[in-house]
Amino acid sequence: MTIIDGKAVAEEIKKEIGAEVEAIKVSGGKIPHLVAILVGNNGASETYVANKVKSCEELGFNSTLLRFDPSISEAELLAEVQKVNNNEDMDGLIVQLPLPDHINPDKVMETIDPKKDVDGFHPINIGRMAKGLPAYISATPQGVLDLLERYNIETSGKHCVVVGRSQIVGLPMSILMQRNHKVGNCTVTLTHSKTKNLAEVCASADILIAALGRPEFITADFIKEGAVVIDVGLTRVEDATKKSGFALKGDVKFDEVAPKCSFITPVPKGVGPMTIVSLMKNTLLSAKGLIY
Repeated sequence: MTIIDGKAVAEEIKKEIGAEVEAIKVSGGKIPHLVAILVGNNGASETYVANKVKSCEELGFNSTLLRFDPSISEAELLAEVQKVNNNEDMDGLIVQLPLPDHINPDKVMETIDPKKDVDGFHPINIGRMAKGLPAYISATPQGVLDLLERYNIETSGKHCVVVGRSQIVGLPMSILMQRNHKVGNCTVTLTHSKTKNLAEVCASADILIAALGRPEFITADFIKEGAVVIDVGLTRVEDATKKSGFALKGDVKFDEVAPKCSFITPVPKGVGPMTIVSLMKNTLLSAKGLIY
């Protein structure tokens, strides 16, 4: 059994991106510029955005953080998005979720220029991905693809079961794993809360991708011997033994499942570290004009 070290892979990719940005600077090329919009002061959102800004600094990117009071109207926020759309120096735009209840997140995502949608949430990018056209792939699914590729895990002809159908992870993951690509060519089963005999379906998987957001839901009886298990889940669970008062748990009961696997991602330090580096990759692609 091999534990997939997402933190190490993320650091490796960061070094590659940093070296490329340094070469761009030396040649006088366009430095990638990422813009983040943060509405309100949600604690988790503050942390996520701070990590993204820090990554930009580490990699030599330019970054801009636009903060707005939670009282901002939907129309005003959409106008701010349009300003970024129209700024040719700005290559990527992310709007940190969640947004206040009076703002429709779908409307905001659809207002972002698809060419700057480095989160990969715009319907045009999702559609292009589904058709196999060049597109920005959302960060978590891209991170999973990178882990599978960097660990030389064979996917062609394998049965991949995805647990969870969210538009951010489960659905795009199911599309990506079946495409005609080096990391792909799987026969894919997409499961969800209404799937009957879920454990039985999962136990038929050569590759299981868990993305349902229920801590330690996937137990040993869901796994066949030698399966590859990718745990996308990340949930805070109360834990009095921790200084923070909580522990981070994945969707997979790791200690029970790991002995049956050929490869498995831990939580933390599995898929999580790959998400921000995937966002940086998309911003670099935008600055280089390689998608559109």
